[in-house]
Amino acid sequence: MQVTVESTGTLERKLRIELPVDRIEQEVDSRLKSVGKTAKIKGFRPGKVPPKVVKQRYGKQIREEVLSDLMQKSYSDAVMQENLNPAGAPRIEPEDGGDGEGFAYVATLEVLPEIELKDLDKLKISKPDVSIGDSDMDDMIEKLRLQKATWGPVERASKEGDRVSCDFDGTLGGEKIEGGQGSNVPVVLGQGQMLPDFEKGLTGVKAGDETSFKVKFPKDYHAEDLQGKKVDFAVTVHGVEEMTLPTVDDEFAAMFNVEEGGLEQFKSDVRENMEREAEQKLKSDVREQVMEALVAANPIEIPNTLKHQEMQSMQYDAMRRLGIEDHEQAPPIENFEEAAEKRVKLGLLIRQLISDQGITLDQAGLRAHIEEMVAGYENPDDMVNMYMSNPQIVQQIEPMALEQKAVDWLLENGKVTSKKVSFTDYMNS
Repeated sequence: MQVTVESTGTLERKLRIELPVDRIEQEVDSRLKSVGKTAKIKGFRPGKVPPKVVKQRYGKQIREEVLSDLMQKSYSDAVMQENLNPAGAPRIEPEDGGDGEGFAYVATLEVLPEIELKDLDKLKISKPDVSIGDSDMDDMIEKLRLQKATWGPVERASKEGDRVSCDFDGTLGGEKIEGGQGSNVPVVLGQGQMLPDFEKGLTGVKAGDETSFKVKFPKDYHAEDLQGKKVDFAVTVHGVEEMTLPTVDDEFAAMFNVEEGGLEQFKSDVRENMEREAEQKLKSDVREQVMEALVAANPIEIPNTLKHQEMQSMQYDAMRRLGIEDHEQAPPIENFEEAAEKRVKLGLLIRQLISDQGITLDQAGLRAHIEEMVAGYENPDDMVNMYMSNPQIVQQIEPMALEQKAVDWLLENGKVTSKKVSFTDYMNS
């Protein structure tokens, strides 16, 4: 086997592989003999078919099979011989038919880039120090009170914070606008549920009122035909209700399934959940910073093969999430190019880091990662055991856990700064 390698791009290689004629003929003859032992051809007893007849009947098919098998085997051998690291399957183009004068083909492939990570100790990461103060607790409990709020009818005029139930009909130039009609729609004034002019028009109304007002639509409104236009709305008010918030006591705690410990246990649970939420967001934010810094410090060219594969994978995931089965209705694959390129770069850089630093994942590390994943579930121990006992789930989680260990390594070795921030400010940032 003769192999020549040509670099046709930064990552593209062309292998010309020539197979010796005797290797081809030996394999063809061997297979013809094997077929001749069992071939059933009219006029001949099984196993007694003359070699010439067997060759006439099966020669072309067997030669094609031999060439296909030899190309696969010789390509693998050539890749090893030339120390190439393919990024994907090659494109193979035969030069001739191998009709007794030998056979040659060209395999075009992309190789993985050679990566030498640098400046890992200079990566700058900001890791907020999130604290949960009394005001953060008060804000969270107020949100939980709103979840359990009740509504009662009032006979007075509506004001901010009230819920107004109404029918409405919007028209522009006397014509109904699309989506501008509603029946018995509840609108909480001050929550920004409707356009500002609409909520303003519902302020000061009482049950049974019939009113009309104009609503100006924003210049960037999603419906182009309504952008910047003033629409007339005719409104019938069915009712005005005010909100009543529950008292923060043991009964309030019971609304959130706190069966023992009353209000104090409830507050402890709320703080624990807030800490978990902050930690999850912190890990996600820091991971994103680390990845961005790693890519910025180590620009690499990636194989188009891997990028296209990732684009296809992302398009498929989008179709699945959107419930699209017809591929013709899928989001354009070009939409995923930038994100796919970033993913591939990160994947290659992280893989190199794991290899360079000998980062490994044992069962204890895997279990710790899963415990963190399911910490918010009602029965976390049961979930951990279920995940750990399922090989398919473990196979999906292992790469994520290993990647997290790589991120942790970068954090330990990079330049990390910290700044105190309140829970409310951080979660709203």
